[in-house]
Amino acid sequence: MLERFHVPEADRVYVKQERMREATETIFKKMGLSEEDARLSADVLMLSDLRGVETHGVSNMLRAYVQQYNNGATNPTPEITTVRESPTTATMDGGGGLGLHTAPVAMNLAIEKAKKHGIGSVTMRNSRHLGMAAYHAMMALEHDMIGLCMTGGGGSGRNAYGMVPTFGAEARFGTNPIAWAAPADKMPPFVFDVATTQVAGNKLNLARRVGAKLEPGWISKLDGDPIMEPVDLPPLGEFRMLPFGGTRENGSHKGYGFAAVVYILCQTLGGSGWNEQSGGGHHFTAYSIEAFTDVAKFKSDMDEFLEGLASTPPAPGHDEVVYAGLPESREYADRMENGIPYHREVIDWFHSISAELDLGIELP
Repeated sequence: MLERFHVPEADRVYVKQERMREATETIFKKMGLSEEDARLSADVLMLSDLRGVETHGVSNMLRAYVQQYNNGATNPTPEITTVRESPTTATMDGGGGLGLHTAPVAMNLAIEKAKKHGIGSVTMRNSRHLGMAAYHAMMALEHDMIGLCMTGGGGSGRNAYGMVPTFGAEARFGTNPIAWAAPADKMPPFVFDVATTQVAGNKLNLARRVGAKLEPGWISKLDGDPIMEPVDLPPLGEFRMLPFGGTRENGSHKGYGFAAVVYILCQTLGGSGWNEQSGGGHHFTAYSIEAFTDVAKFKSDMDEFLEGLASTPPAPGHDEVVYAGLPESREYADRMENGIPYHREVIDWFHSISAELDLGIELP
């Protein structure tokens, strides 16, 4: 994550993950989730925070989920059903539940199919936000599999983080992220998780919290015209997201194309159609490495590949070359030992919601 998004030292409050996990589970249970669904939902958020992906941890997302439960937009006790199935594929309905605990059901089904047939692919419709997409892709790693997760759909005027297509004047997509995870042996696994917008929508919330400006080409005016100078984040609803690349000259058609791929696999393939009324769509695929090659050789080859990337001589002005998943693995080790640095405003919110819901949560 860019340095500008980090919590300023003066505003940091370090909290051990166990305490924040307990507080988060308490809030989810108060919203009506079962013990297991609350535990799983908290686990998704905490892994995000431990890996330094604060955009999808408790800082940004938990308060949004509480609001959605309170206004009835999310079902705390969804009935998850399978509406179509083959030996290697399935389409599921998430029952309007939060993707933090419905999406793992779909990914587990993809993994089980891959164990039997080498590959498993599942779409889930009518499911809300699933948190950090990498969490679900990484579920495949412990099974010696490669995991893929996509989530997203169409954008509309009511979506504060709607993405315009290249040259477009209206939003047609969400941020439509893609996550991909592959195991290694001794090296940290390769874990690639990116939005198809120029900047992830939730990073804008971090920018607002820490007072950072947005870079040229990150967002556009409401008419789709790219904003090409550093700016403070405009009020929600007064800008649009740009595909990664930002402008056509810098390759925004590529981000636009990837967003369309995510839409097709998450919405159209799941039978949702061109609308947002289904509540969002997800797509999961698990590839059994054993079905393609020897697992030990794959992991050894991955080590060699990843070590080669990490040992690439750095360009002037840079200390090292990293690969997707390496910085996050380092962050995880540090935060497990020393605690997670939250912004003071986040801790204040926990105390506020605790008082409002009479939960008795106490954080530093």
